[in-house]
Amino acid sequence: MSILVQDKTIKPELATVKQRLQEGGALLPDSPDNLLEVVGILKSYGVVLGEYHTNLTYISEHQFLVVFPFFKFFNGKFSLKKLIRHWWHDRINLEFAEYCMKAMFWHGGGGLDVYLDSDEFKKLAKQAIAAKVKHNPLMATMNRLFPDFLPEQVRLMTYYSALGYFWSFMSPLFLELSDRYDRGEIKNIPDVVQHIQNGLVSSASTPYIYKVAINESYYEIVPASANLTFLKDTALPYVEAVFFRSFPFRGTVSYNAQAHQISPEISQFDYGVLYADPLPVGGAGIPPTLLMQDMRHFIPDYLHELYQNSDRGEEDLLGKICFSFQKSMFCVTTSTLRGLAPYPLETQDSQEQQANAEFLAPWLERLSRSQLDTVQ
Repeated sequence: MSILVQDKTIKPELATVKQRLQEGGALLPDSPDNLLEVVGILKSYGVVLGEYHTNLTYISEHQFLVVFPFFKFFNGKFSLKKLIRHWWHDRINLEFAEYCMKAMFWHGGGGLDVYLDSDEFKKLAKQAIAAKVKHNPLMATMNRLFPDFLPEQVRLMTYYSALGYFWSFMSPLFLELSDRYDRGEIKNIPDVVQHIQNGLVSSASTPYIYKVAINESYYEIVPASANLTFLKDTALPYVEAVFFRSFPFRGTVSYNAQAHQISPEISQFDYGVLYADPLPVGGAGIPPTLLMQDMRHFIPDYLHELYQNSDRGEEDLLGKICFSFQKSMFCVTTSTLRGLAPYPLETQDSQEQQANAEFLAPWLERLSRSQLDTVQ
């Protein structure tokens, strides 16, 4: 049943969510345990994001058009010891950062996606490619034979850069949230939402630019004249691609087209973090398992204790981490919705309430298929 503006047409559980939003709350209900889980998991996530954004930025700047980037996960600091640790997976699973980047690359959206199809980008990419292949006959020949290959790789490198840029803001934002919680400044879920919203708004118009060094000269890929910004062109496409759409996980959803279990329209995909079932996390081939394994190393003691005292203890630790992470992402989604809403959601003005209701309706419809009901 489609969700209309009038409350009487909304499912009871979503009507409760809508009312909570209008009263200053969040998609996630406020409770001491929810607050502890969200802040604790975001502290761990903030540490992991710091590693992710560092590597994505390194790849975009120092592995630019490297056809076989064997050592891209070493951030320029290769050693035999690190290689052994890499093979043994005694490390941060940087592959998950690439997974998220490829989701953004595939789904597109925002001004960055539009810019990458522009004549300006094609011209700048051509200049950078020419400089890169100038002293590399093999790449020069490949570029002549397959003229679309390297420009597509430049597009891909741009998404490495853009996601690294987005996470460079979110990592310290989540770590600051944890510090404020430790100081007693964050007392409830609405405080969490407000903290994240303030961070997003304060950085919203920060320009996004991307340039690379080739043969001791810099080449612009995304110049300031493209007028791309943090919120509109990196944050929102990330939320759309990773929170809502993503990809179906192999082994959990049928890939038989005749079964109609995967929509032929990627705009209708709902395999993102807000929709994922936490139970399969930990299974082979499930990409979020990598993130959960990374976060388990940095969860604070108070969250670890909560997990130990819950059902099954640490036997299903990755599933518990995934569930907490899902809760935290509903808080981030709330911050995004509050920032995008035409008026403050708590407004008492009837016309502003109507405008907000029209804004929330399609979002609530999408969220009705998510795991929102499991966190209520």
